[in-house]
Amino acid sequence: MIVTLRLLPGALLSEHALAQRLKIGRTPIREALQRLAREGLVVIMPRRGIRVSDIDLDMQLRLIEVRREIERLMARLAAERANDEERREFIAIADEMLKVGASDNDIAFYRLDQRFNNLVATAARNEFARRSIGLMSAVARRFWFRYCERATHLATTAKLHAAIAQAIAAGKPGNAAAASDTLMNYIEDFTRKSLAG
Repeated sequence: MIVTLRLLPGALLSEHALAQRLKIGRTPIREALQRLAREGLVVIMPRRGIRVSDIDLDMQLRLIEVRREIERLMARLAAERANDEERREFIAIADEMLKVGASDNDIAFYRLDQRFNNLVATAARNEFARRSIGLMSAVARRFWFRYCERATHLATTAKLHAAIAQAIAAGKPGNAAAASDTLMNYIEDFTRKSLAG
């Protein structure tokens, strides 16, 4: 709900209200809120409640610096280490990315992107890279939902993801790393334009 902006930046939350709304106990809610605070998505204000954090464009640029390196590494490793079944899945995801990009369905893209990212992380076979990128994903996605002008950016981003998937499927680590850099260059440019606009 925070990532997709159903809970807007600045919104105030309470453990009790969330527990009632989601029909789960307060302990899992508290644990989830602590995780969200570690990820920078909420701010816990002792004795005052919880606030959905603001979207910080400068922080997003710093995040991109780190993401670029980790995503390049993961794409390269996935191209080297993916098994045959994973390579077939990358081919299928590349085809689906192109279809979703043409459909202007941001929720379908978001779900497919999650599937793609999970497959890259699995195929890379590096739990440290997986954990590191996992900490950044929600912040990056929330930024996307806030600033994306769907039609133009969705189609381009889907094509760039498809290129990474195709390079991984082909077992070409250099091409996968280069395709990852192309995607991150696009994301950085998009972020800088959002800062200027």
